Amino acid sequence: MLPITRTERLLLREMTAADAAHCFDLNNDPDVLRFTGEAPFPDVETARTFLAAYPAYREDGFGRWAVEKHDGTWLGWCGLRRQPDGEVDLGYRLLPAHRSQGFATEASLACLRIGFERFQLPAIIAQVDPANHPSIRVLEKVGMQMWRTGPCGHHEAALIYRLEREAWNR
Repeated sequence: MLPITRTERLLLREMTAADAAHCFDLNNDPDVLRFTGEAPFPDVETARTFLAAYPAYREDGFGRWAVEKHDGTWLGWCGLRRQPDGEVDLGYRLLPAHRSQGFATEASLACLRIGFERFQLPAIIAQVDPANHPSIRVLEKVGMQMWRTGPCGHHEAALIYRLEREAWNR
């Protein structure tokens, strides 16, 4: 699979069914799911089926991408996803062992760059649980600003951050 982009330390690429075991592990970690509101995958085969049918790459040209170190270590995912209302959302999940090392910030900046420069998106949002302080800090580091509160995706009372292309200066 060809990379979507590379950063100083990371490779972002489309996920495939071969990533099923990694996604199963990620989406079954209670610490990862604590702020998502999503149910874990019941088994690796369900994760494989989900990844094999993932429509975002075909429909939008972007989606949630695997995040790996240059040595191939799988860290999690980060990427863009079109919401039902048409907004494009930045999201990320990293395995706990790879947090607090700047990877979420580095991957998020790469995704914002792709969204604004390659796809010419007018704005990108991010939804975050108000208690998820590390994710709030990542969003602020990449230049996103608090936009509004309210239901968004799986969150009943999310903080919704937003960055417009005109404000992108990286």
